[in-house]
Amino acid sequence: MSLENNITKLEDGRLVLNMGPSHPAMHGIVRIILTVEGERVVNSEVEIGYLHRGFEKTCENSNYNQIIPYTDRLNYVSPFINEVGFVMAVEKMMGVELPERAKYIRVIMSEISRMTDHLTCIAANAMELGAFTPYFYLINARELLYQSGDMASGGRVTPNYFRIGGTSFDLTPDFIEFTKNALKKVDSYLSDTRKLLERNRIFYDRLKDTGKITREDAVSYGFTGPLIRSVGIDYDVRKYSPYLVYDRFDFEIPVADGGDNYARFLVRMEEINQSRKIIEQALLQLPDGPIDVDDYSVRLPQKDEVYGSIEGLISHFKLTFEGPKTPKGEIYFAVEGANGELGYYIVSDGTHKPWRVKVRPPCFPVTGALPRLINGGYIADIVATFGQINMIGGELER
Repeated sequence: MSLENNITKLEDGRLVLNMGPSHPAMHGIVRIILTVEGERVVNSEVEIGYLHRGFEKTCENSNYNQIIPYTDRLNYVSPFINEVGFVMAVEKMMGVELPERAKYIRVIMSEISRMTDHLTCIAANAMELGAFTPYFYLINARELLYQSGDMASGGRVTPNYFRIGGTSFDLTPDFIEFTKNALKKVDSYLSDTRKLLERNRIFYDRLKDTGKITREDAVSYGFTGPLIRSVGIDYDVRKYSPYLVYDRFDFEIPVADGGDNYARFLVRMEEINQSRKIIEQALLQLPDGPIDVDDYSVRLPQKDEVYGSIEGLISHFKLTFEGPKTPKGEIYFAVEGANGELGYYIVSDGTHKPWRVKVRPPCFPVTGALPRLINGGYIADIVATFGQINMIGGELER
């Protein structure tokens, strides 16, 4: 079907509609070809590829340090988590052990990213369904967390904060104090949003029993994150394969049993609360010490050594122009992204550039299952379902 024909009438009276690729509810550039009978969706096809950026191919022509800012552009709503996944995959390949303070900093910034992602998802979904007041509450809460991330990294949306072997900047006392106050305000905004949405009859009716999927189908499609937890499966990489210092914190994995859009909404709302608890514990336990490994084959030397010794100058030159060198081999490392398991599969040929980088984006299998979620429902429910699966174009297309 061509893009020029937005509506095609079939012989049996059904209509074929184009939804997208440029549609305000698409959250990116995705085309859904709908076969409808009245207001019911009889069949649908999802067509992606309009935002392909060649991330994986670009990685093959870049050294490991140059790739880090590119990862911010995958899920640009929660960029810190993207960076953590990539640098930890490289560190695992190189056998690098992080200092304790660096581990805590990564947890704090990852959970801030998770909160901003969930706040954005719920806010956009609420606005698309006509709930404008909660949208402004949640966007105000997100702005506080953006300011917190900006104070730590100097960047609101694409921070380029983490490095192989550590972080680019340490957390300041001002950041810690601001973040503690911001979390209290976010909790207040979240409480007001719950009162407006959870028992709102219109919002409930738009989400309940729409975009529904069974537990078995969710597993077979490869769902992770809030979507797998909305069918009652408590899979979370932070619990099942703990990394950094997540095993030191007291937090729960929210689950729901509905398998519909309302269950996904409830899971995300509670995950924001659990992330807040993790950040508060991490700030309380944050140890003193270095934020980088003491290894100049991985991290840039201190400036006094660069200016005061030939060894420091050479190390600085080689890391700047070549980046760290990884041993020959392959590795897969996964972190818990805001939308599910985010994995990096790296194949190294023993040089300063990866031979192959493969990203496992959490929203790819979910977008592939979109026809299963919307077939049999109403056209109007597509907006609610598409918003709750939280497809991120940069991550989906790569």
